[in-house]
Formats: sequence, structure tokens, C-alpha cells
Amino acid sequence: MAAGNSGVGMAGLLDGLTLIASQAAAAILAVPRPNLQQREKADTSPVTAADHASEAVILDGLKRLLPGVPVVSEEMTGNRTVEGLGQSFFLVDPLDGTREFLAGLDEYAVCIALLEGGRPAFGVLAAPARGLIWRGHVGHGAERLKLTPGSAPDAASERTAVHARACPQSGARVLVSRSHLDAATDAYVDRLKDPVKVSCGSAVKFGLLAEGSADLYPRLGPMSEWDVAAGHAVLAAAGGAMRKTDGSELQYGQRDFRLTGFIAAGDPKMC
Repeated sequence: MAAGNSGVGMAGLLDGLTLIASQAAAAILAVPRPNLQQREKADTSPVTAADHASEAVILDGLKRLLPGVPVVSEEMTGNRTVEGLGQSFFLVDPLDGTREFLAGLDEYAVCIALLEGGRPAFGVLAAPARGLIWRGHVGHGAERLKLTPGSAPDAASERTAVHARACPQSGARVLVSRSHLDAATDAYVDRLKDPVKVSCGSAVKFGLLAEGSADLYPRLGPMSEWDVAAGHAVLAAAGGAMRKTDGSELQYGQRDFRLTGFIAAGDPKMC
């Protein structure tokens, strides 16, 4: 375990990751709207100065917290291959939901995950505009913090243990991507019994699943590993599950860091 090798205890590691995510959230909010310097990347997705400000904070923080552990981050890495990741590595999306951020919505997130053996072990999701952080250590539980961006976790005004819920027989609350809804996912949802479809941007969806505010998040189109690894960790820590569409386990650290689809659910029987 990377934490043990570095002398950082499990609780200290989760608090350290939480502080980094909180500081990254503050960095996003500190960028004035006129200075966002929006541009389009090669894949046509937008990127801004806020993405880069968040990433700089995270990369510096992770280097200090766990020196030597490789970091794969969206803006730094892109879709190039990364060799020699080893047993432990970080997957980071410094600003997930840039389209929603630019639209003035509160559905964007800072995502930091620590992977062990290709599977999520720790995850932190910060929602800067909501002043919320969901965090979890797989096998040890998850919680939601109400925390002013930039503050340390011990300054949280609320701290709540969160648990995913059992899925109802009908009327499941199903989260779908606001910006990336595809025909296959739409058809999947329509086959459910009386689904309540809710559009939502970014990895915030995983926080809602983890706290029992929703039941299911199917995504049958392609996405990058850093989009979902932190949310996967938080959901699993809260008792939920996330698997490939064929029911097999997700394995992170693929050469191109691409996933082809998944079902995330508060109730593991739904995957």
C-alpha cells in the first residue's frame, strides 16, 4: 500500500487528499470569469484556466503527500500512453464537467482517486459550487463533508456518513449525463420499470449515488478513466458498485485510459 510505504496513515491519507481537493476547489473559484481563457482541445472538449489552476494545486499536493507515486491527470496526460505506473497510482480530473462550469451550473467536480492494483482504493469528489466533498476508502466507509473550498477537513460544518440505498422495484431514480447522453444509454434507461430520469453533469452523480439520493447511473458510451475513478471509489466505499456492461470488474490503468461503458448503482444487484 502506498500509504504504508510513505509513512502516511490511512486516515491521514484521506484527510490529505481531501485538503488537496478542497484547495483545488478554491483555485477554481478564484479564477475570474473574464480570465477563463476558454479553448477547445483536440477532442473538442473545452478547457479553461480554472482547469489548469486546479491541476497545478493537485499535482503539487500529491507530490508532497505521496512522493514518487505516479499521477495521471487529464490536462497533463491527455490520452497519451504512460509507462511504468506500477501497483499504486493516482487518477485525477482537476475539473470534471467543464461545460457545466462554463454554463454557470453547480454540477462540476474535482476528482482525485488512488488506485491499487488497478482498482480504486481511495476517492475524493469536491463540488466547489456546492461546498460539498464526498470521500471514501473502499472497505472502510464513505462520508460527505460540508466544507468551504480551501478549508481543511477538520473545519467541516457538517460531516455525515453516507450509504448507498437498495434499489426500488420500480421508479428508480436514474442519473444520466447532461452533456454526454447517448442513444444506447437512453434506450437502456427506457427499458427499466418506470424510471425517474434525472439529468446531471460531472462526477457529482457518484456522490448522489453514494449518499442514497439516486439509484443508478448507466453510461454506455466511451469516457476516460479519470472521469470516473474517484466516483467509483466513493460509491464502492458507500456500499454501491460499478461494473462493465457485461458485469465484469473495471480495471484501471489501460494504455489509453479509456473505458467503453459501465453501470454504477447504489445497489450492487443492479450492476
